[in-house]
Amino acid sequence: MKGSHLLTCLTLILSSWASAQQYSIIIHGGAGNGLKPENYTEVQKAAFHVGLNRALAVGDSALNAGTPGPEVVSLVLQVLENDTLFNAGRGAVLTYDGKASMDASIMDGATGEAGAVAGISCIKNPITAALAVLRYSDHVLLSGSGADDFAQLHGGTCVDPNYFLINSNLKVLRKIRGDQGALDSLIDHKMGTVGCVVRDREGNIAAGTSTGGLMAKKYGRIGDSPIIGAGTYADNASVGVSCTGHGEYFIRNVIAYQLAARYLYLKEGGQEAADYMIHDLLSGQKAFGGLIGIDAKGEFFYAFNTVGMLRGFKREGEAAQTYIFDLQER
Repeated sequence: MKGSHLLTCLTLILSSWASAQQYSIIIHGGAGNGLKPENYTEVQKAAFHVGLNRALAVGDSALNAGTPGPEVVSLVLQVLENDTLFNAGRGAVLTYDGKASMDASIMDGATGEAGAVAGISCIKNPITAALAVLRYSDHVLLSGSGADDFAQLHGGTCVDPNYFLINSNLKVLRKIRGDQGALDSLIDHKMGTVGCVVRDREGNIAAGTSTGGLMAKKYGRIGDSPIIGAGTYADNASVGVSCTGHGEYFIRNVIAYQLAARYLYLKEGGQEAADYMIHDLLSGQKAFGGLIGIDAKGEFFYAFNTVGMLRGFKREGEAAQTYIFDLQER
């Protein structure tokens, strides 16, 4: 009996080990053709790596503590939103009128629930507003002042709009206002967003994206970042995805969902599907951008057709890796 009991205990332990998986996290900080090695000093490059590693460390700690995926995504993206190097939150680029108008979304791959906000102007961390919609609203997407109000009702921090007026973005905006043709040539013209995908030890996937949008945008323009299926998507059975780039094309092509569908129905691997979406579909339309993700097997994937894409990833028990350009240029 004792031997039988011991065998049963060992079987349960081995079964538990087999069901437990390494958690993993992948992030991006935007993609762009201005991300050339020669455009940045070594100090600036080092600052990018520090920012990415700081966000990964927060995510690693939260996943290790068993924090639910959507909350982990929110915590990670708050780190990037608080860093002026990135086009989200405090570092958000400005509209033509000189204001911040921010978008964010988040999706839980275990439940299919999602939350998003568009055109918000006072919430310090837009991803927390998106998470509030996911957790407390019957809706998926809220916009404008209503989204700001809803976020505050559920703990979001509202700051003075001047909080978002950082000098580097004001200088770029003034240059654009003085020369409409200057926009295409500006290195600091940020097209990118920040994004995060996580997969916990139980295999649950969550994804989120946050952005300030396009510099000098007009007429309340909204890109793909708050659009579920375009800029963000998560499904335990397929993939979690966060996108960055020319949002209109990501919306028209429903990039994030199409990638998940290729994984699920065509049985393509995550990397194969990502390469097709970016290098075949988007490049064929002369559109630029990139994406990151984790598939149902826990494999990382990413693709971009710009010169660079700020990105980093970490698996439980392994060292974090961060990149700006290609794998050789760190």
